[in-house]
Amino acid sequence: MVSRIYTSGLRGPLAEEISRGLLAEPVQIHSHGGRVHLVQSGELNIDVAFLGVPSCDEFGNANGYTGKACCGSLGYAMVDADSAKQVVMLTEQLLPYPHNPASIAQDQVDLIVQIEEVGDANKIGAGATRMTTNPRELLIARSAAEVIAHSGYFNEGFSLQTGTGGASLAVTRFLEDKMRSRNIVANFALGGITATMVDLHEKGLIRKLLDVQSFDRNAAQSLARNPNHIEISANQYANWGSKGASVDRLDVVVLSALEVDTHFNVNVLTGSDGVLRGASGGHCDTAVAAALSIIVAPLVRGRIPTLVDNVTTCVTPGSSVDILVTDHGIAVNPARPELAERLKAAGMKVVSIEWLRERAQLLTGQPRPIEFTDRVIAVVRYRDGSVIDVVHQVKE
Repeated sequence: MVSRIYTSGLRGPLAEEISRGLLAEPVQIHSHGGRVHLVQSGELNIDVAFLGVPSCDEFGNANGYTGKACCGSLGYAMVDADSAKQVVMLTEQLLPYPHNPASIAQDQVDLIVQIEEVGDANKIGAGATRMTTNPRELLIARSAAEVIAHSGYFNEGFSLQTGTGGASLAVTRFLEDKMRSRNIVANFALGGITATMVDLHEKGLIRKLLDVQSFDRNAAQSLARNPNHIEISANQYANWGSKGASVDRLDVVVLSALEVDTHFNVNVLTGSDGVLRGASGGHCDTAVAAALSIIVAPLVRGRIPTLVDNVTTCVTPGSSVDILVTDHGIAVNPARPELAERLKAAGMKVVSIEWLRERAQLLTGQPRPIEFTDRVIAVVRYRDGSVIDVVHQVKE
């Protein structure tokens, strides 16, 4: 019986049931970097790690891009392979020894199990990691690209990450023309790598790709053919306790949100009904570490405001957020007045976050408060392991 879960996020039927009190103990929600910290601190002990790979040899040497079920970077699995007491490889194909390059090495592996199908690689890039064709998301992405271009951080050798969500992922495609016109080449792109980033890399506009998670099939295949497409572990990526986390070298990050409040706090975990339907991911890791953190989100979704007085669940504190880009205007955190001045000088529509909140309420009306019980069903952990918020059970 499962009584406790550590996870970055939850969606679907399981999330619905947990939100209604299924588990005996609260779910522990951690960030990508935060999970590594919990493992290294000893709070999260992994007895057995079952790691799916497309292929490996009889000793367990494996990567994520050789074989039919090509999935790309094994950045998260690398941490488990390094930390678990027992490591079991699940693979479709056994290759001659020694198989290389080896993201997971033979001296980390205890058992190998050959199975018919480890997963459907064609479904990589579905849901939150899809590339959008939605006109409103593309409008927001275009605005975010303009914000980056006039922020003061869009310089030769800058670095970039885009998080999950249609608008944030689409920003990269709108940067290409701006990079060409200003003769700018990015030093690296970080995090979840997409086909668009691979395209810019192969065109010479991004020198290196640091890949902890391949967001689509093209990115996964690129790892095999591009020597400067580099696989990194979640420890190298975003662990605040790491000796060297790549997020600390990040200039610009573009992230999505389910809710933002007038203090710039961000919720990426619970929906407007209070039910778990998102993930912490690398959100708080990158927002605080990057020199410029941009949140992209529509002002309203249907009759639901995205911008609220207080977020239902705080995952990323507002002190980590610099700019909010919506389809109705751009708000800059008052703690960064120099950014507001640069954007206004470029003729961009900069408004106060309070103005955007009033506009959202005008469009949707005041939403009915969600009713919760006193029972805590999830604990939200910040990247250092501290508790930043809790999620209560939805009242039936």
